[in-house]
Amino acid sequence: MKNISVIGSGTMGNGIAHTFAQFGYKVNLVDINQDALDKAITTISKNLDRQIGKGTLTEAQKSDALNNIETYTSISKGVIAADLIVEAATENVELKLKIFKDLDTHAPADAILASNTSSISITQIAAVTNRGDKVIGMHFMNPVPVMKLVEVIRGYQTSDETTKTIMSLSESLQKTPVEVNDYPGFVANRILMPMINEAIYTLYEGVAGVYEIDTVMKLGMAHPMGPLQLADFIGLDVCLAILKVLHDGFGNPKYAPCPLLVNMIAAGKKGVKTGEGFYQYTAGSKELVVANKFKKS
Repeated sequence: MKNISVIGSGTMGNGIAHTFAQFGYKVNLVDINQDALDKAITTISKNLDRQIGKGTLTEAQKSDALNNIETYTSISKGVIAADLIVEAATENVELKLKIFKDLDTHAPADAILASNTSSISITQIAAVTNRGDKVIGMHFMNPVPVMKLVEVIRGYQTSDETTKTIMSLSESLQKTPVEVNDYPGFVANRILMPMINEAIYTLYEGVAGVYEIDTVMKLGMAHPMGPLQLADFIGLDVCLAILKVLHDGFGNPKYAPCPLLVNMIAAGKKGVKTGEGFYQYTAGSKELVVANKFKKS
């Protein structure tokens, strides 16, 4: 397996492309927006520079990695020679189903189709293709070049051969793959999102403030980042989308999104990506500042 196509050049897509390219794979990065592709290459270059600064990469290795990436605005051209395609588009069911129909049409018949979805059913995605045995989940963690876990999700039709191939491929990226079955939220988000949602409820009900909730979880439970800060980092819109998948999939009210989260999305406060969520984010600053909305008077 040598040729990888990555669909979507956002945070996860450019991270996945970066990682494969760094380990010697030829990568076609595909997005409908050329400006987004240009921005992705700039981001990858900066992140490679960070690795150089830490002494984990050389200038020559950076150059090789960037030379391994080509960009395309056409799915049909970008996947024509792919051995593996990793879809990393927005966490939207209709969009992913459309992409996988296109991939099934244009990709080589023996290509494996993977989704980086964090919650959407692999079985449902596979059902719109004619290669259900070759459809699988590869849920990378953010930031992809740093985080070791790959959650490998087997759909109802995913073959043993496809699963073994993806497990081995993940290891070639110096990742730790963990095989899980296809149920709402898989493992990572089935456990993580209710915790984040409960933290938001704890704030919503006035039990404690943003800083206090995160401090309890960091110092009391040894979490490197509090759940509210983590929600901002993931994207509050993504958290809401995953909670809706869990709520719809299980029909259990314990997964119902907190009204405060719903209101924040309606107000356009999505966390780091918009500059404000539970915290306020200023470009160039690493200081953690609680958003004005949640500051204590």
